[in-house]
Amino acid sequence: MRHLLALLTLGVSALAAATSPPDLPPEPQALAALRGSPLVDAAGENIEAQEARARRLAVGTHEWTLSLGEQNRRVRTTPEGRYTEWDVGLERGLRLPGKRDLDVQLGAAGVNVARISRGDALHEAGRGLLSSWFEWLREQTAAAQWQQQRDNLARQAQVVRRRVELGDAPRLERLQADAALAQASAQLAQAEGRTRVAAERLRRHYPTLTLPGSVPEIAPAALDGGADDWVEAVLQHNHELGLARAESARARIGASRSEAERRPDPSIGVRMARERSGEERLLGVSLSIPLPGEGRRADSDAALADARASAHREAGVRRRVEAEAAAQYQRAVSARAGWQSQQSAAEALSGSADLMERAWQLGEGTLADTLAARRLAHEARLAAQLARLDASEARYRLLLDAHQLWAVDEDEHPGYDQP
Repeated sequence: MRHLLALLTLGVSALAAATSPPDLPPEPQALAALRGSPLVDAAGENIEAQEARARRLAVGTHEWTLSLGEQNRRVRTTPEGRYTEWDVGLERGLRLPGKRDLDVQLGAAGVNVARISRGDALHEAGRGLLSSWFEWLREQTAAAQWQQQRDNLARQAQVVRRRVELGDAPRLERLQADAALAQASAQLAQAEGRTRVAAERLRRHYPTLTLPGSVPEIAPAALDGGADDWVEAVLQHNHELGLARAESARARIGASRSEAERRPDPSIGVRMARERSGEERLLGVSLSIPLPGEGRRADSDAALADARASAHREAGVRRRVEAEAAAQYQRAVSARAGWQSQQSAAEALSGSADLMERAWQLGEGTLADTLAARRLAHEARLAAQLARLDASEARYRLLLDAHQLWAVDEDEHPGYDQP
């Protein structure tokens, strides 16, 4: 009941998050980008392949075998001496009862694995999109921050030049102001170059996305629920764990099928023959049964070992997914706390820089101290902006893992997350 209430609480958060947050690409574009991924297309083709294999398993591997023969018989003791003879036969293997049901189950399990694999491909594409998107946001934010710093230093350099011309300031201050402006201009050029690279990479990987000119600064919201609630939500929707469970189920069915194969399938046939040029006509039936040997036992033992190995891998995947989900929750919480601290520091340093500049304008401080204070304020603002993006990305990553960010749930197979 506690987990049910937690999931309901998180579901309310999902409805709020489903309205395309302003600092993310619009959901229709994001979904088009995810479903247009070549890896997702490949996973979709694999579903069709597994469906065809399932049909093959349902009909079985036994087929009718037609045999035809003709011969000439020579008998020296008869007046005729030569006879034309022929024979025709039809034979087919028969699946023993129970094997077909196992084959149908094995085919359905393969289709289930393929469907979950497509969901996993969609999820991995979502992670890639989120990472690339925030890489571009970081570079764009850094470029905007350097642009603001350059504009501030350009304004300050203009004031210094005017004061030097009036004889109110030494030429050293002009050199200091010009050097600071040149450094900021160089940093701005580098930041703009990195922004173009990140944008081009994003466009090439996700051509359906339209990059906006600017993205609003959105404060990362606090997470609802505790670590256990989010871990449970991630486990309920994790494709990797669902894939491990489906593989384990398929291995168990395969082990049962190998055990059934220790009882060999018989073959039944009918044969007609014409001998001595029609003087003799034959009609008969045949039954052949392979004698099982050690090879079939070895195949069964190997399949059982594979099933046990799959169960152990499933347990390992569950443990790892739980650890990753718990770590992602702590990362999101810590990142938000770090952003709040960085924001407070940035506001304090910005106020200090403004006071230092006013003091310098009134002749109560030096330009070097003013430039140092402005540089510290700039670094603090940039760190706060990047910390905000880190916190937002960590939160969205957790929402994505819990399937509360983009509507890709329809690609799940019903019941795939059941133990």
